[in-house]
Amino acid sequence: MPLYNRRPEPGLPSPTPSAGAALPPAALPLSELLARVRQTLSERFADSYWVVAEISDLTLPRTYGAHCYLTLTDQHTTARGAQLKAQARATIWSARYQQLAAAFEEQTGLTLRPGLRIMLRVQVKFHEQFGLSLDVLALDPTYTVGDLARLRLETLRRLQAEGLLDRQKLLPLPIGIQRVAVVSSPTAAGWQDFVQQLREAPYDFALTLFPATMQGEGAPASIRAALDAIRGRRSQFEAVVIIRGGGSKTDLLAFDDFGLAAAVGAFPLPVLTGIGHERDEAVVDLTAHLALKTPTAVAAYLIERLARLEAALEGYGSRIRELAQQQVQQQAALLGRLLHQAHRAAREQLQEHRQTLHQRIRVAAAAPRAQLRQQRQGLDRRRHQLHRAARHALRHQEQHLRQRGRLLAQRFRRLHRRRREQLLRRRYTLQLAALRLLHRQQLRLASLPTPPPAGTVRLLTPKGRPLTGPLRPGQELLLRLPDAVVPARVGGQLPLFLQ
Repeated sequence: MPLYNRRPEPGLPSPTPSAGAALPPAALPLSELLARVRQTLSERFADSYWVVAEISDLTLPRTYGAHCYLTLTDQHTTARGAQLKAQARATIWSARYQQLAAAFEEQTGLTLRPGLRIMLRVQVKFHEQFGLSLDVLALDPTYTVGDLARLRLETLRRLQAEGLLDRQKLLPLPIGIQRVAVVSSPTAAGWQDFVQQLREAPYDFALTLFPATMQGEGAPASIRAALDAIRGRRSQFEAVVIIRGGGSKTDLLAFDDFGLAAAVGAFPLPVLTGIGHERDEAVVDLTAHLALKTPTAVAAYLIERLARLEAALEGYGSRIRELAQQQVQQQAALLGRLLHQAHRAAREQLQEHRQTLHQRIRVAAAAPRAQLRQQRQGLDRRRHQLHRAARHALRHQEQHLRQRGRLLAQRFRRLHRRRREQLLRRRYTLQLAALRLLHRQQLRLASLPTPPPAGTVRLLTPKGRPLTGPLRPGQELLLRLPDAVVPARVGGQLPLFLQ
């Protein structure tokens, strides 16, 4: 039995079916088969359905009137424990996209993006050329809001279970923070406001910016990379500040990321956040050591801590000054008494030491003069020794230079002799080559044929070359006369001249 039922090809005779044998069914064109599939799906799935799926790919309309194309995925576990992933293409037509996208963003604060899990009402469509697709009719924003809240709650539970929710708050925060590592976008207005606020303060701050992307899908990874860079230089800083200006709830979703919140909670330095969010606290705010509303609020907090430290130091300084003045007065009175006693004792000791010194001067005056004479004699001996050594060294150097001169002269003569011999050999080689070339040219001139005498007729080929070999009837040739070249053909006995 054949694998496929086939009809007889055109132009070939159909086999005669045997008695009782049924004809094979005729094959369908692909378009007809797909048309039947489309009709079956239209009849079977005539209604629309609510579907929960995740956006894995998204193509937003780039111009007015364009459509929005999505790729929806859903991954679930079967009864046998296998991971099964379903995928389908979906389309939001232009007019419907303008309504659905605006309403979805207004109610959720989010825009459609890859990775977002949504509930949407779809209708199954099948086209013979483009295959199966889903037409999106409506979006349920309440499902997305509840899904984000569920993800946030799961993130907080994981952080609490791993002990990262309160770990930052156990780190000691220095009273006066001046060496600060800042994680922010270098072009953000929040960073500019933060720097301007600190510049207007009467204190000096050492700020080091670690640039990072503060919104979008790549924001958590970018901020974690900046924290990793700070971790390697943590001995240079006293605290870390993460700041970002205001934005919508969509722009601040990056700060609810578990990986970023865990990195902040496990960071070895105190982390202060100044994320300009609208209402709710981000998960990063909850894991940080201290969360403030705006970048300028963080700057004001740093300035206020230094101001409190300065006020405390001034109070301590005043108290220390009072105690010091009391101690100085008491010690001054004691010092006066001790000074009077020391002055009287010093006069007595001075008198005794003066007498002792006069005696020692008389004894010691004779010894330096004797030592001076000995030193002068030693210097005279050293001077004569140096003169003799210098003359000896000079003679040695002169002999060495003369020896070097003789060696150089010998080397120069040997080099000159070798160069002269090389030049003589090259001249002989050139003369011999010239004689050989002249001899070859003479032989070549002697072998050249002598020109024919004047008035001689020469036979040439049609191409102008000398004719060699026997002549054949009908053969074309050229006759070179003394004053012309005439074409000819070989006849019976005499050549026939061509006009």
